[in-house]
Amino acid sequence: MATKIWEAYAMRYATLPRTRNQVFIANDPHDSPIDMDYFVWFLRSGDETILVDTGFGADAARERQRNLLRCPIDSLSAAGIALSDIRDTIITHVHYDHAGNTRKLKHTCFHMQEREMNYCTGKEMRHMFCRHAYDPHDVCDLVYANFEERVGFHDGDYELRNGITVHWVGGHTRGLQVVRVHTRRGWIVLASDATHYLENLRKRSPFPIVVDVAEMLRGYETVERLADSPDHIIAGHDPLTRQMYKPSGPAGLEIVSLADPV
Repeated sequence: MATKIWEAYAMRYATLPRTRNQVFIANDPHDSPIDMDYFVWFLRSGDETILVDTGFGADAARERQRNLLRCPIDSLSAAGIALSDIRDTIITHVHYDHAGNTRKLKHTCFHMQEREMNYCTGKEMRHMFCRHAYDPHDVCDLVYANFEERVGFHDGDYELRNGITVHWVGGHTRGLQVVRVHTRRGWIVLASDATHYLENLRKRSPFPIVVDVAEMLRGYETVERLADSPDHIIAGHDPLTRQMYKPSGPAGLEIVSLADPV
């Protein structure tokens, strides 16, 4: 069977000004500004749409003082995607900026690593360092979805569709997974927070929020192996994404096509 070709898109929904010494675990002597962008991703083939991550909403933006540009889920409707048609959503990990808004997706099955659910509901959450990037409301919403038989638990790598494979890498969280997608320009990897910025990977200097540094460094190798080239890796929070790929979809939604480099 021929490998299916998917369209892949990134939509920016929020942003936050940071400085370089906040985004590399190794000391960076340059205290220059660097923005952190927040994205959700979606994959389309024919009438089917697969969502990757669900972002955060207005409450989390206020609590964490993030600049929310748009609701990432409502904006899918504005882009012509009926939420009722999204039957499968990949949750790369359950941090607040990747797993909010799940109540808006009443008809989807959420795919995640079982070890991620074990981690974010387990004893390590009594430590602030471990829990501060999780929102207990988001975690509970996924627990409720599980009671509704709408969570797909996975242990390691799996194929979600022909042309879409998902791979556990860990490091940033216990259950972080990345998504490999076959597009018309080859296999790309939605790395999510396996590398917040392309520079984290290229310098082998992880983002400071990390559960297991050695595991994260091994994750860089996995991401590189899965992608057709370094130019086929999509970082989780890098503003360069909007510069490297062509705009797509309705004006004002800040969607770029990851199959169309500039």
